Amino acid sequence: MRHGGYEGRDSAAEPMEGPGSSERLLVLALERYGVWLRSSVVCLCGVLGVLLADAAEIPLAMSLLVPAALACGVRLYALRSPLPFALLWTLDAAVVLLMGLFQPVLGGDDADVMVEAVVGICVVAFQYEWATRPVAGVGLAALGVVVCVLGDVLSAPGRGPDVVPLVRMFVQVSLSMAAYSVLRARARAADRAAAAGAASRREAAVAAARRATEREYLATLHDTASATLMMVSQGDGQDWSWLPPRARQDLEALSAMPGFETGSVDLAVLLGCVPEGEGPAVVRLRTRMDGPLVIPSGPGLAIFNGVREGVTNVARHSGVREAELRAWEDGDGAVVELSDAGRGFDPQSVPARRRGISGSIIGRMHEAGGSASVTSRPGTGTRVQWRWPGPARAPHAGDGAQATGRVSPPPRVEAQHTAVVRLIRGQLLHGAQLAVLLVSLVWQFAISLRRLTVHQDVYSPPWAQTSAFVCLAVVAVAGGAYLLRGRQIPPGVRACALGSLLVVSAVCAFTLPPELSTGPADWAFGVVGWHALFLLADLRARVYAAFLGAHMALNATAVLLSGTPTVDEAAVLGISTVSACGFQLSVGVLVTSLLHGTASAAGSAAAREEELRTRERIHEGMQRDHKERYRALTATTVPLLVGLGHGVLSPHDEEVRLRCGVEGARMRRLFAEGDAVSDPLLNELRACVEVAEHQGATVSLAVRGRRGEVPVEVRRELVDPVAVILGRTRSTARVTVVWTAREVRVSVVSEDAAGDGGTPEAARSHGCATNARVTVVRTTRGGSVWVEAGWRRPTAGGADLT
Repeated sequence: MRHGGYEGRDSAAEPMEGPGSSERLLVLALERYGVWLRSSVVCLCGVLGVLLADAAEIPLAMSLLVPAALACGVRLYALRSPLPFALLWTLDAAVVLLMGLFQPVLGGDDADVMVEAVVGICVVAFQYEWATRPVAGVGLAALGVVVCVLGDVLSAPGRGPDVVPLVRMFVQVSLSMAAYSVLRARARAADRAAAAGAASRREAAVAAARRATEREYLATLHDTASATLMMVSQGDGQDWSWLPPRARQDLEALSAMPGFETGSVDLAVLLGCVPEGEGPAVVRLRTRMDGPLVIPSGPGLAIFNGVREGVTNVARHSGVREAELRAWEDGDGAVVELSDAGRGFDPQSVPARRRGISGSIIGRMHEAGGSASVTSRPGTGTRVQWRWPGPARAPHAGDGAQATGRVSPPPRVEAQHTAVVRLIRGQLLHGAQLAVLLVSLVWQFAISLRRLTVHQDVYSPPWAQTSAFVCLAVVAVAGGAYLLRGRQIPPGVRACALGSLLVVSAVCAFTLPPELSTGPADWAFGVVGWHALFLLADLRARVYAAFLGAHMALNATAVLLSGTPTVDEAAVLGISTVSACGFQLSVGVLVTSLLHGTASAAGSAAAREEELRTRERIHEGMQRDHKERYRALTATTVPLLVGLGHGVLSPHDEEVRLRCGVEGARMRRLFAEGDAVSDPLLNELRACVEVAEHQGATVSLAVRGRRGEVPVEVRRELVDPVAVILGRTRSTARVTVVWTAREVRVSVVSEDAAGDGGTPEAARSHGCATNARVTVVRTTRGGSVWVEAGWRRPTAGGADLT
């Protein structure tokens, strides 16, 4: 019984509520990165600034550095134990003010370099620290600009503020905000893609779980209510003392919801509870169990139910009243075997729509991850074997033909982690590369180009520096061409580009006067690292660190060849190196952390959330399906079982036996509904015909015309009237199916229909609403009954063909 209204409720198009795991973790990682970056730069550059100070200025410089370092320490502590917003903002503002005061305290161009470097890094870091409160971040950036202006005024009262550092700071803030936006957009895209994939997998898992539960439900229905009603419909003059408790047990089985059981059971103890039958159907079991056999309860219950059905088959079909039941260990698994010395049969001759073997024995065991086989020949008895290979070797869905129809349990964190992490990592990598490429291009053409143009007179020769600039632009354009098309940069292209960057670094370092290294005239020192970062972003940070080391070594060699720098010169070089290459290295470490730590954590969080939501959906779907199934049985099957279980209805009553036959035919049609056959309608009709033949009737089946597709809801309406008549037939009947281009008609003619007088059940479909497009015509003449159900195919526009 399938209910299509439930599927699709949680689709990939369902909007996400709030940021996903990737976006949340990205924001958190960037916030931590901003705090650590700013704190490290403040402490390192502050120490180098103290080295620039004269002996008389050192106490005052330390009085500025120590409170700034303490404020940074409190800010780092707040990453673990949150503090009030106002206090955090005040601490950040105090750090900027304290470091800005270094400029008038130290004085000179070296102090300007230090303050510009520290404040510039701070305003960049603020955009990450306060990303969730952008107004606060912009306010701190504005405070940094004010501090630089005041520093210029206080250090040189007769000179106005230098506009170039302020423009540079504005560019830095804009680039940091743009890079943050790019990264967050890619993280959001990763969350959307992961959510879409999770929704798709969740729908597949829910559908698979519902199908598995439905198969178990049908198997339970076959083994309980269907078997009981069929026995009542076919018997008379028997000892019916076993019937009331059996009917009550069937009611309990139908009201219980089959599902994915957990835990373990002792199979030996469980098999000791297999019923041996009642009354004339009793089968004496000789059991032999080799010790305790502890296996998961899912396979254990599947084996128990299969053995119970096997014992029932021995009682019905073997012609003997004795069987042997054995169970033994097989590695980490178990094997159970039921054998008898009865008349036997040919398993290949059993139609697929017969559920005793295919559904209750083989299908149920495959569903639990094991296997079952039936070995028999006419005259040689029958042996049924169930095999559970153990948890390590249990097959997964799709592993070969044996597992056909088996459904995996809900997706686990481990199963989905790799795919989700790969998706998130790819999105974050692409976003990081685009962000760094943006920084590279803007810095090269907005900052470096001006420096190159203004200082042409200091280069020796100038054309070498210009050629290096062009080469750097070619590298950026070549790499950007791949990134903008969503492709990875080929290893050969990357190697050539990195070699070109080192050549650019060397050319610019050795054609520039050593005393101007890392200064305003050195346009290449701070931009080469950005170009290398978007080329190496997908590799470990140590690879990028090695490149930066080679880049700095080339520049250091050019400086040392002209002589050893003084302490002040070394301090300035150190500050410039920290603010440029140190900052770039920290970004490289951040990218590596995002691609490996954050992506992995986000993937795990997404997988756990997906598993939880899948479990909830499966539970909800199973509950809903269970209610729908039980409601479908309430109208017809349940009243019969209640009456038989409490003695209100007597199995000696012919009308009661006829009603049981009708319900038996309906159930067999329901069992056949899920068979994978080329003609489902004919398959379901044959299932009803077999029920009538088991009750002693002779039924002929004829088909006219070329078959077509009929929706399952329509098939139920077409077959149900036929099932009712066949269930009440005791002599002969003829069933005819006529296919035309416009419609399909199913008719049945019964010679007696065993007292059918147009009862309401003849017009009531088993568990589904009446379909207005299916028409049922009924004619009674003497003892014969003719019923025809017809369905006219709708046109594409919805109107019936005429």
